[in-house]
Order: sequence, then structure tokens, then C-alpha cells
Amino acid sequence: MSYLVIQGLEVETYDLKEIAKLSGSGRIENIGSNAFRLHEYKWRHGVAEYCAKTKLDFAFVPVPRKLSDFRLVAMDMDSTLITIECIDEIADLQGIKPQVAAITASAMRGEIEYHESLRRRLALLAGMDEAALQRVYDERLKLSPGAERMLERLRALGIRTLLVSSGFTFFTERLKERLSLDYTLSNTLEIENRKLTGKVLGRIVDAQAKAEKLRELRDALHIKRDQTIALGDGANDLVMMAEAGLSLAYHAKPTVREKATYCFDYVGLDGLLNLYA
Repeated sequence: MSYLVIQGLEVETYDLKEIAKLSGSGRIENIGSNAFRLHEYKWRHGVAEYCAKTKLDFAFVPVPRKLSDFRLVAMDMDSTLITIECIDEIADLQGIKPQVAAITASAMRGEIEYHESLRRRLALLAGMDEAALQRVYDERLKLSPGAERMLERLRALGIRTLLVSSGFTFFTERLKERLSLDYTLSNTLEIENRKLTGKVLGRIVDAQAKAEKLRELRDALHIKRDQTIALGDGANDLVMMAEAGLSLAYHAKPTVREKATYCFDYVGLDGLLNLYA
């Protein structure tokens, strides 16, 4: 009963048939707009290369499941649930986005230890007016494609949602209310006299803290590991993703793509729904 899911912004009939030949699939089923299930694949060789050439996402699903089999979905915020890196956009208002973005990118690739990268970036923001946070939320923060559709479906199925981020509570708490998320974890910026101090309050939410929150919720809700999904894009999501039964690299860095169960390079977050349609 194994199957191969092919999806993209546009899926051409010719490409679909070629992938069916490559994989030895006997039947093609349309499961949504530009999403198809190829039943009982026999081979994997060549599929990844063909999909990369045609800008299609693929997922070999060896054991069919329903989305309702899952009970908890944990997701990163910056560049996963939303399209921006909030700290980079805050820096842009100060005219120092290139400097901060370079540190962010290096940390997400796993080149700089996360605590050090956050300290460096926050130090550059010291003295900024806290009003910059609201400006970023109002003017620049956008949800990733398919986010609302995915979350609506998860809510309908009673699947709990966790937004766990190395970003800031200013954004995660607003998104929690706006999107009816169940749980959040993120860093709290220190603000004095309405200015950013360049520090955070309490423990820094790093890769280990993200994973611990997932484990904590999983245990508290009596959820099995294979009933959890984790979505992320950067190196500091890897420990959390390893704690989940299924991990999804969303428009992610190479180091994350290599270790995830599935990768979405082209479709939106609602592509998750097609894996278990």
C-alpha cells in the first residue's frame, strides 16, 4: 500500500507520467490542486533528481496513515510559519539588516553556536525603540503560503499545535491569538524605558529548549512519539525535529533537508495535508 506523493505549484501531466515510470507506480490519483498520489511505487532511484529539475516536491510514504493519526504538530516561527526572520526586519528599521542577517544565516546553517549568534545580533539592536516591534508585525510579518489552511485542518481534527521559536514572545503571542495556536515558547526581549537593551530575559530558547518543550508536551498529553510532527527550516530546529515521529524541512537549509523525513522546497505548508489526504 505504499505511495509516492508529488505536488508543486504546477504539475504537468508529462512530468507526472515520467515520474510514474521512474518509480514503477501503477496508478496515479489526483488528491488535490496540483497534488497527486502514485500508488505502490517500486523504485526510488532518479525521482529526487527529476523532481529537482522540474521544481516538484515528492514524498515516499511507505506506510499509509491518516492525518488524524497525529495528535501534536510543533513548528518553528521565522521562515517557517512566517516568511520573515523577525530579528532581521527589526534590524532593517535601524539600517543594519545586512550585518544581522549575515549572523542569522550563519547560525541557521549551523556555522555559529546559537547562543553566541543571538548575543551578537541583539547587541546590535540595543537602544532601539520598542515601537519597532509593532512596525515589523504590522508592516512586514506575513504567514507562509498555506499556513492558515494547514492550521484550520489541524484544528478541525483536534490536533494540538505548538509554536516554538528562538524568536520573540512579542510575535509568538500575537500569532497564538490570531491563529488559535495551543502552545508557544520563545524568548522575551528585555525592554527598559521603551528601549531594547540588547538582551533577553531568562533562559535563551535554543535548539535544546525547543526539543524539551516538545517532549514535555508529548508526555503531559500522553502522546506517542510517532503521533508528533515537527516543522522547521534551520539548524536550531534539528534537535526538535529528531524528537518527532515525522519531521518536515520547509524551504530549509541543506543540513536540515538532509535529516528530515520529508522536504517541501516549492509548495506551501498546506502540502502537509496532501501527504495524508
